[in-house]
Amino acid sequence: MNEKKEITLKFITTSDVHGAIFRYDFIENIITNSSLSQVYAYVKEQRDANEDEIILLDNGDMLQGQPIVYYSNYQYQQGKKDFTHICAKVMNFMKYDAATIGNHDIEAGHSVYDRLKEEYNFPWLAANAVESATNKSYFKPYTILNKGGVKIAILGLITPSIPNWLPEKIWKGIKFEDMLEAADKWIKIIQKNEKPDVLVGLFHSGINFKYNNQTEKTYKNENASLLVAKQIPGFDIVFAGHDHQGHNLLIDNDFGEKVLILDPKSLAKFVSIANVTLEFNEENRKYIKKDITGLNLDMNFCEADPTFTSKFIEYKECVKKYVAEPIAVFTRTIQSRNAMFGNTAFVDLIHRVQLNITKADVSFASPLSFDTRIKRGGVFVRDMFKIYKFENLLYTIKLTGQEIKDYLEYSYANWFNTMQRYNDSLLSFDRNHKGEYYLRGKYYNFSSASGINYTVELTAKAGNKINISEFTNKEPFNLEAEYIVAINSYRANGGGGHLIEGVKIKQEDLTKRFLTKSDKDLRTLIMNWLKEKGFITPRPNGNWKAIPTLWWKHGRNVSMRMLSEH
Repeated sequence: MNEKKEITLKFITTSDVHGAIFRYDFIENIITNSSLSQVYAYVKEQRDANEDEIILLDNGDMLQGQPIVYYSNYQYQQGKKDFTHICAKVMNFMKYDAATIGNHDIEAGHSVYDRLKEEYNFPWLAANAVESATNKSYFKPYTILNKGGVKIAILGLITPSIPNWLPEKIWKGIKFEDMLEAADKWIKIIQKNEKPDVLVGLFHSGINFKYNNQTEKTYKNENASLLVAKQIPGFDIVFAGHDHQGHNLLIDNDFGEKVLILDPKSLAKFVSIANVTLEFNEENRKYIKKDITGLNLDMNFCEADPTFTSKFIEYKECVKKYVAEPIAVFTRTIQSRNAMFGNTAFVDLIHRVQLNITKADVSFASPLSFDTRIKRGGVFVRDMFKIYKFENLLYTIKLTGQEIKDYLEYSYANWFNTMQRYNDSLLSFDRNHKGEYYLRGKYYNFSSASGINYTVELTAKAGNKINISEFTNKEPFNLEAEYIVAINSYRANGGGGHLIEGVKIKQEDLTKRFLTKSDKDLRTLIMNWLKEKGFITPRPNGNWKAIPTLWWKHGRNVSMRMLSEH
């Protein structure tokens, strides 16, 4: 008599945690409602019920965000031979079963991720990150887990757009393959050699394959998780990430198979949970039933696990002390949200530092935090993470006057709406399926310029909005002349499309424009500059404005209402 056996597996997945390890925001100096300490409390509870059936996964971008990971990446290890990265300590303690590396983990540099690859007690995956010299996977392509007698294959993939964003020295020796091609190759290998009962994709890549003017046919699409789930047969579950959006979709792929797609947003606010119930004949292991359901579970209801908190408290206190170190004094408050609407002291402080350090003719910069504020008075290390969120380097490149104009045309076309009536929105918005407004472009791609005086014509169509009158020092600006431009490494390497789509420089020709690169990240450069100055009065440069002014004011009010509604 054939005996039926039923097993239920629970996959618990985090993604884009960005250093949210404790219920504490080191930047804002406040208690938070999401952290790995809460995720661990939930996972521990589930394991206590049935440890053999719990699979804990992470989908990348752990090594950038909160100062605690920055400190562990670049500060804490100095002079400490026995140093272990905080993420290795925490994730090994939580007993993760597998993880996929994310683009911001690569951003930390070889010295960090190469060491972590050895320190993690679990496999760090990325089948399409390939060693250039050997064509072998730089990270492990997939892993096999056995839980409750069920064989599980987990394939890891990373967004392939990293060379478009990061300096080559950070990913030197690695090439990033198209996700569809890599998935097709490795699924065949897995199915032939492993014959798993459950096949899982752990992809640090988003769902919206149309993002940034891409299409379904775009080679090396940045956000190809849905495309892989739909076009490559065999997956039961695909965990997505990278876009911070949150998804729970059950789709029919091109082969008539059901695939569950989950994405838990970011900062450990949610975990994605996939429950898999398998019923099979124990004698011949033929499946009678395979049911898969999913949800994104809010971690706000969980208290931080006290064992977790006490185990890492010393490190937490060390970093709290680090971020409280004084840097300078501001005589006035600056905030980033106003940078959505015009010339502001927040972005112009970055411009000021970039021009001062590089002696460039023109500076390009963006608000890298959407809604943050630094109050007048003492400025501390924690405030540097508000001014500059990412670990970009400072480059100088050469551009003609026409190319500078084209760059700004591209930026403002994605930023400001073409206003036809006085009460039209100043900013460009779209609406999601819920009817909510959201900015059409990402705020960190709203790039303005300093060193030149220019206007943005609100009623003009895209491509004809910018009029550059002169340099701020009153020298003439020539569209045919070549100039030195200060710019961050993300933008210089093609990030946001300003140089590739706006200026029309081919990706492979970007490096020919590079003049200088900083050794240190921009946050550190800004911090050192502020330390040297001591007392700072941040102010808008007043070098650009949107016209006509009346429309700007009305459009700003409409835009602010939309932002507040969202």
